[in-house]
Amino acid sequence: MSLLFKIGFLDISIVNMIDIALVAALLYQVYKLLKGSVAIKIFLGFLSLYLIYLLVRAVRMELLSAILGQFMGVGVIAAIIIFAPEIRKFLLILGRSSIFSDDNVWKDLLFFWRKKENSAFNISPIIDATKSLSGSNTGALIVISSTVELKFYAESGDILDAELSKRLLISIFNKYSPLHDGAVIIHKGRIKAARCILPVTEREVPAQFGLRHRAAIGMSEATDALILVVSEETGQISMMKNGKVLHNLSFQEIREIINDYLNNEDLDDRFENLSEYDLSTKRKLAMTSKSL
Repeated sequence: MSLLFKIGFLDISIVNMIDIALVAALLYQVYKLLKGSVAIKIFLGFLSLYLIYLLVRAVRMELLSAILGQFMGVGVIAAIIIFAPEIRKFLLILGRSSIFSDDNVWKDLLFFWRKKENSAFNISPIIDATKSLSGSNTGALIVISSTVELKFYAESGDILDAELSKRLLISIFNKYSPLHDGAVIIHKGRIKAARCILPVTEREVPAQFGLRHRAAIGMSEATDALILVVSEETGQISMMKNGKVLHNLSFQEIREIINDYLNNEDLDDRFENLSEYDLSTKRKLAMTSKSL
């Protein structure tokens, strides 16, 4: 073990520095996962209780130390139960970012020189349908997946496996249609299912976002899909990816984002975090009120 430097009686090596860096990265990812949710307050409560336990043990308060020690003994089990949704979300993120999440992983390993095929298809029906839905203030929730069919979520609704078309999308989201209440899942140019139930985010969202937007954000947190939302109140169009949001988009921007997503391009830098979006919205409202 090669020694880098010493701090008093502590010997700091390269392995120690790597260890500290990895722990810091892990804690940062945990913070990002819990940020904006109720779980962060519970986590801080656990942390505070653990610091109190260390303090009590240091000053040799035997009775209180024994009580808190028993609680800390089952703390891991309690944390698993309390943070079950967050742990599930973390494992989903880990799984979808792994090389083993791709169905063709062995082909990719054997033929690593082969250029990765994109999953692009004709998205004009989506754009044309979105224009009609937005113009008539008809709410819509469309999930576009480039990697997997999202069978778990598709089976929560009605399986269609129909060819993608503008008329079919408009008819599905018509308020008199029995399929309008829920999401449509699109994969490889086909409408896999309609009336699908999506997971709702547990994070705090801007006040103008309704249940449809909350479901879109939740789905983007749980999968790598791109979600498109048409607001029923304003007709404005939003898109969600990896728990981030873009609001009030033009049809040209929608076309570019969907095409880039299907061509496996990185979109994270284009989307805004919910906290950043809420802050920018408040600034715009403040500037509007001042001008009035």
